[in-house]
Amino acid sequence: MGSRKVEILKTTNPRRVWNLILLKLSYLISRLIKKPIHWGSPIAVSIEPTTACNLKCPQCPSGLRQFTRPTGNLKPEMNKNILDGLGKNLQYINYYFQGEPFINPNFLSLVKEARKRNIYVLTSTNAHFISDKTANEIIDSGLSEIIISIDGATQETYENYRIEGDLEKVKAGTKNLVAAKKKRNSSLPILTFQFLVSKQNEHEIDQIKLLKDEMGVDQVKFKTIQVYDYETGNDLIPENEKYSRYKKNAAGKYELKNAYHNSCWRSWSSCVFTWDGSVVPCCFDKDANHQMGNITQNDFQSIWKNAIYSEFHQQLLKNRKQIEICRNCSEGSKIWI
Repeated sequence: MGSRKVEILKTTNPRRVWNLILLKLSYLISRLIKKPIHWGSPIAVSIEPTTACNLKCPQCPSGLRQFTRPTGNLKPEMNKNILDGLGKNLQYINYYFQGEPFINPNFLSLVKEARKRNIYVLTSTNAHFISDKTANEIIDSGLSEIIISIDGATQETYENYRIEGDLEKVKAGTKNLVAAKKKRNSSLPILTFQFLVSKQNEHEIDQIKLLKDEMGVDQVKFKTIQVYDYETGNDLIPENEKYSRYKKNAAGKYELKNAYHNSCWRSWSSCVFTWDGSVVPCCFDKDANHQMGNITQNDFQSIWKNAIYSEFHQQLLKNRKQIEICRNCSEGSKIWI
């Protein structure tokens, strides 16, 4: 069985350790003096393979087809430009932002390019496109980990959120991956079931744990659901507060459980690339409203250090609640992420 920590450790070298030290030092100093200082370069990024999706999930801009930004597929040339621009300090890539990665016909070639650079590569999928052939190609790509969204143990529950989804296709795709790993005697990719907990599926948590064991999946993770209109309540918010990112306050309104800090380690250590090369600060900026620059116009290092990014970081240090994408952030109480 693969372990994320073990596999990430395999990608560590002195250069990347020094870069991490620089990032943490600059972050701590910035929090102390309330002025942005940024040493080092990203240790982790998310890169968007596509904005297209076969499902219509109700809290997802891709599922709702509500993007105001351009939509499309990441090209291999753009992927290489991003990787070249990020340099040798990069240690972790999540090939996912919006959309279903396997809709991009070049997706696994993107993964191969990153793995050639000894980078831990993860993706997230609804597993509707993982045939036996694709499962073997995934093994060949060297993909480190694949997150499989499975938000229900029954079709009725699953399709409540994964609208137009087919639970049997998810199971079939998972079986293909388990079989391919066994046949090829491969510990990778690590297989992770991700269960987005809602009021409609929280009664099936134990069933998903059993299904994970029955199918030979490496691990299962339970994720709190993000909703956009939560202050007066939302039908998707689970009743078990353990699995909710919201709580009722004294006034009877819902609010984030996490406390806000005027800082954000994730913004110091990582960023997100849209399919067309735009750089945005984090995965909560789904419609790319906070664009720091585009690598088709400027090299990444100049974007990472530019005035737009510096102003954004200054706002984080001054009053993070004023930034719209931060108001629904589940990382609010974390210092290091």
